[in-house]
Amino acid sequence: MRHTTLRTFRFPEGTCIAQAQPPAGVPVTPASPGRAVMTDLTHVRAATIAPDMRLAEARQTMIHQGVRLLFVVSEMPCVDGLITSTDLEGERPTRIISARSVRYEDLTVADVMSPLSVLDAIDLEDLAHSNVAQVIDTLKQVGRRHLIVVQKAGQGHGPRVRGVISLTQIERQLGQTIGLVEQADNFRETRPTLTA
Repeated sequence: MRHTTLRTFRFPEGTCIAQAQPPAGVPVTPASPGRAVMTDLTHVRAATIAPDMRLAEARQTMIHQGVRLLFVVSEMPCVDGLITSTDLEGERPTRIISARSVRYEDLTVADVMSPLSVLDAIDLEDLAHSNVAQVIDTLKQVGRRHLIVVQKAGQGHGPRVRGVISLTQIERQLGQTIGLVEQADNFRETRPTLTA
């Protein structure tokens, strides 16, 4: 078989970069299926960072990837925990700076992240039988801006993080703001509580 090269050409003036388009679909309402507000990690690559990275690097990674949450990963693909934009600016860095007499620039992701053991998760199967209103109620109950969706162990794999639900994404999809009131937490720091 004879191989030929592909035809090449020079870019015409005014050539632009194709922009990602969200899939067109039915608008999201409180009655929509719960999975409509989940970022499915089998379709979207998880944004990750190593625990030894500086907080400034975590912030830059969030900006570059357009996210407010990073999975903290020491060894792919296993998850150590999460760090959010709130963790970068919240009370944790201030408390650690005061307790250790260090500078903000010295803090690492491991210093302020939320370890996997304290995160709230929901089961993928439960989410499949829920609606958006139930997801919002769950966020209100646990007082978090994010929920992790876990898929049970299956043939050939153990339990795995399958998706993320973000309050910001729900607000964007619904086209409305869901109020937030800060409530003190017994074991960590202030946890947000959602209002109707």
